[in-house]
Amino acid sequence: MSDQKKVVLAFSGGLDTTYCCIYLKELGYEVHTITVNTGGFDHEELTALEQKSKKLGAVSHLNVDATEEFYQKSIKYLIAGNVLKNNTYPLSVSAERVFQATAIANEANKLGVTAIAHGSTGAGNDQVRFDMIFNILCPEVEIITPIRDNKLSREEEIQYLIDHGVNGNWEKALYSVNQGLWGTSVGGKETLTSNHYLPETAFPSQLTKEEPKQVNIVFEKGEPVGLNGVRLSAVECIEELNKLANPYAIGRDIHVGDTIIGIKGRVGFEAAAPLILIKAHHALEKHVLTKNQLLLKDQFALTYGNLLHEGHYLDPVMRDIEAFFKSTQKFVSGDVNVMLSPYRFHVIGIESDHDLMQSSFGKYGEMNNSWSGEDVKGFSKIFGNQNMIYHKVHQTDE
Repeated sequence: MSDQKKVVLAFSGGLDTTYCCIYLKELGYEVHTITVNTGGFDHEELTALEQKSKKLGAVSHLNVDATEEFYQKSIKYLIAGNVLKNNTYPLSVSAERVFQATAIANEANKLGVTAIAHGSTGAGNDQVRFDMIFNILCPEVEIITPIRDNKLSREEEIQYLIDHGVNGNWEKALYSVNQGLWGTSVGGKETLTSNHYLPETAFPSQLTKEEPKQVNIVFEKGEPVGLNGVRLSAVECIEELNKLANPYAIGRDIHVGDTIIGIKGRVGFEAAAPLILIKAHHALEKHVLTKNQLLLKDQFALTYGNLLHEGHYLDPVMRDIEAFFKSTQKFVSGDVNVMLSPYRFHVIGIESDHDLMQSSFGKYGEMNNSWSGEDVKGFSKIFGNQNMIYHKVHQTDE
């Protein structure tokens, strides 16, 4: 039996992990690559990744499909919570990392490797997300991060691969693209600045349709289960909605936020289905939930999104918040109509048996059927009573 040290490499086939594969071999490791699919690869792409891994000299390659698990254990709650980091970013990449890291850690334990490697840089969030999961699930295994450890720029990585005879589309490689079921992140030279936007060609989808199109989304207990009259699984609904919306170049933006390591960062993203579903779901909730349910949900969503973004998925408080989200979704069922247009969308309206906006109780701004004018006069006095007392007590101080 060989005494050569074994390493499991988280492998996406991109610039960073291609570099890592070559570099780890040079260090004398027996490299085993693993690709965890969270909705970003189709069958042909996964086959190509396996072939690329072997061509780079890896001893073995494993494809793990975690798409359904990703939805059931994460995306479902991101929709339920209407989670948008800094009111912008649907956690397209940060949400999936824990499932990728978990699958990699499990494989590392099976293979009995001495090390786990990933292609994270030293200036981003992924290094912390991956490291934390590995430290929790396989604490005795060494973590190797060649890009971080060698403080490499993308240009230096490209030159290294050219010097080692590795061919590739290096112009495209100047942009770091991470694609998954819940959206695609795009990083490049423009996102390293504060004043530049990504070029049109950097985004994975291009504008090919201009005629507006109406889409009907069906929700049951907060989950998307149908699209345009066709019953679908939630994963299928997300995939099909992306197919409908991507030709309109919908869902593009740049997120600016505070990284886990304490610096400001920008990342571009394209997330048509996530943004549409969150806005559609939120519109439905505003009709069927009470004021205080909505208020508490907003507060819990902020905490849940921040913890997930920073990699704390395994904290038990996350299960507590998920239980609350699940409870609030009991009556979040109905149809939501959305209009797709070039570079934008808007919610038209909702239809639900649980709609609390019932004309039998009153019409906002017009008339009511549940109280009299005298009732409102008394209510208004009581409702503002404390402020009235405050201003009378302090009127000489103003």
